Amino acid sequence: MNWTSEIGDILEGDNNCLGTVVAVQANFYQVKIEKNHNLVKNARENLPQFLLCTRRSRLKKIGQKVMVGDRVIIEHPDWVGGRGAIAEVLRRETELDRPPIANANQVMLIFALAEPDLDPLSLTRFLVKAESTGLEICLCLSKCDLVTATKMEEWRSKISEWGYEPFFISVKTEAGLGVEKNSSNSLWKKLRNKITVISGPSGVGKSSLINYLIPNVNLRVSAVSGKLSRGRHTTRHVELFELPNGGLLADTPGFNQPQLDGEPIELAYLFPEARKYLAQGSCQFSDCLHRDEPNCVVRGEWDRYEYYLMFLEEAIARQEVLQQKPDAESNLKAKISSGGKQKFEPKLASKKYRRSSRKVEHQQLQDLCEELDEFS
Repeated sequence: MNWTSEIGDILEGDNNCLGTVVAVQANFYQVKIEKNHNLVKNARENLPQFLLCTRRSRLKKIGQKVMVGDRVIIEHPDWVGGRGAIAEVLRRETELDRPPIANANQVMLIFALAEPDLDPLSLTRFLVKAESTGLEICLCLSKCDLVTATKMEEWRSKISEWGYEPFFISVKTEAGLGVEKNSSNSLWKKLRNKITVISGPSGVGKSSLINYLIPNVNLRVSAVSGKLSRGRHTTRHVELFELPNGGLLADTPGFNQPQLDGEPIELAYLFPEARKYLAQGSCQFSDCLHRDEPNCVVRGEWDRYEYYLMFLEEAIARQEVLQQKPDAESNLKAKISSGGKQKFEPKLASKKYRRSSRKVEHQQLQDLCEELDEFS
């Protein structure tokens, strides 16, 4: 990606630098500095690797949000104190709302083959959610040391029919990890020089895998609950961790059932099997939902068709609920500049900042006086 043309006019002199936001907490941003970037002039050898930054009030005024993964310009950094102020947010290539991450390249789903047992329905739900992001998908099946080779091949064959080629890994035995670190088809190569969002249900070994890939992170690992067969959530906020061979991992707060919030008409395109059928032919109706419509090319005996129908019913029910709700009020207001161009600015929340009428204020004052009289 060539960022030079976009930021060449912003980085001026020796007072600005370029970095990537790796963590956000409250109103503070941890930014990893790109020391070797050719636009950071006169860089010294002892520059800190990270700066703790705030956001310029101008960005807040125009409603510019700063997200984990954003590439930002830091103005007048305090190298001695390790502080800085974010002055610009560069154009985002991708943007996720849940979890809030910018410029992610791929989603790595982690599911366990055992403890807890792999559930095809739950895996499909996560895969469909990952497909909806438009990012690449990397599927890892962990704890492969707990199942037989025959069982692994059964899962490999099944998931291959779905359209995915999973990695079978074990942090305990380093299967699929250690000896294949330099392999052309290894998980390490898949992660190199990319921002990867890790997701999956609790208790499948996400934190253990990150601890293996980045030993100095030492994330808290929770034991799997014996009663529920799932782990307690150990991740509290989104944070990027740097891989030794290049790339960043985004560990996201764990969730058991991701919300599928797409349109019913779009659902089939989130299944690779359905996309394959649609690429080979077309349904009779352009708005076909692939249930009982005549001359449908998708409807059939493919493995996850029943899951598709299940998710379709959820999507239709959700759409009906949304149609009954009034339209949400826009949080932007249009303004015309002196040059005649239209631009949008953040609008204050309705009634939240509106001054009370004199009649209401007088009544409130009168009520307060009556309360004071009761206690006197």
